Amino acid sequence: MARLNLWRWGVFGLAGLYFLLPLAASVIFTIDVPGQGLTFDAYTQIFSADGFTSSLLLSLELAATTIVVVLLLLVPATVALRLGAPRLRPLVEVVCSLPLVLPPIAFVAGIVTVLKWGPEHLSRTPLFQTFVAIQNPDFPVVLVLAYVVMALPFVYRALDAGLGAIDVRTLVEAARSCGAGWPQALAQAVLPNLRGALLNASFLTLALVLGEFTVAQLLGFRPFAVWIVTVSGSNAQLSVAVSVLSLLVTWALLLVLAGFGGRTRTTSRG
Repeated sequence: MARLNLWRWGVFGLAGLYFLLPLAASVIFTIDVPGQGLTFDAYTQIFSADGFTSSLLLSLELAATTIVVVLLLLVPATVALRLGAPRLRPLVEVVCSLPLVLPPIAFVAGIVTVLKWGPEHLSRTPLFQTFVAIQNPDFPVVLVLAYVVMALPFVYRALDAGLGAIDVRTLVEAARSCGAGWPQALAQAVLPNLRGALLNASFLTLALVLGEFTVAQLLGFRPFAVWIVTVSGSNAQLSVAVSVLSLLVTWALLLVLAGFGGRTRTTSRG
């Protein structure tokens, strides 16, 4: 038992060094300026940097919209699979896992091909304005559609694990026997028991959207991740400071989510 504990702490220690050493090096790079000594100017300049607020707000708007869309698609679909079509679960699981094996470059190439094909062949139809509208730089809907596809594997896994921990059929039948319709049964009987899974899916989608660079860059948009890389060309310390700050905020959100999920499970058991 002592050897097992020693091995466990050794693994945890190596994992901690693997994650903390690069973070510590990044922090030192941002605060140790040659010729000036220790300074926190890189962090104080973040909120006044050109494009910071607009790019961050755009990424948050894209993340919120992506979360809503992907949950509206997958929550009813996964519940329907559990209730009426369990044999289709392997097929749906394979389809939702495809974005993991599809290279982002190939994914973007397909999107660009469709965006070029549409205006060329639909210029005299009302759909032409649709292709123009989804590429609006103020809120690129095409990025939301791309992020929904990219988030499918993570959201599906989170929801499937949450549904596997509850008796969906019994909950729905009990709600139906009390006179509730299908939407009401889903909203009042199933969703409250999926709170942890919904939070996990939402957090994973938020992290994906905030950190995604390839698709947005190649499509010519400038959300938060693209802005960080753009700033790095002119102010490396500022870009690293923003990256460190965003990483710390992400960790804080993860801890809050874990704590909230733990309190939810404790309350439900009590």
